Amino acid sequence: MTKATASPLATYIDHLKRGELGYQFSPSLGRAVFYPRVVAPGTGAADLEWRVSKGLGTVHATTVVHPREGEPYNVCLVDVDEGFRLMTRIEGIPPRDVKIGLRVKFRVHQPPGDDDPYPVFTPVEAGQ
Repeated sequence: MTKATASPLATYIDHLKRGELGYQFSPSLGRAVFYPRVVAPGTGAADLEWRVSKGLGTVHATTVVHPREGEPYNVCLVDVDEGFRLMTRIEGIPPRDVKIGLRVKFRVHQPPGDDDPYPVFTPVEAGQ
């Protein structure tokens, strides 16, 4: 009997549980691949390697969501320095203060209960 391999999503969540922003890299494409998957997009190559991001990035796009109930919050696309983009939110500043070009750093958000952790970002302090 062969040993089952963890799914790409399970591996990604395991990285988050360790406080890491894991992503895949495809040598055949020569670039990062995100969201985690089984084969490289476009080529179908099964050469994906797991790497850990340094956690720095730049806000590519942002919007403020005003829910009917509760406080406004932002939804952003962040270009991570390793070459991939992800949808997330920026914490630590008011939603309207999040601007395109803002340098940000990764941290893990652990929701209450049994929900999986997910990545969020905070502004990079001047001089970091």
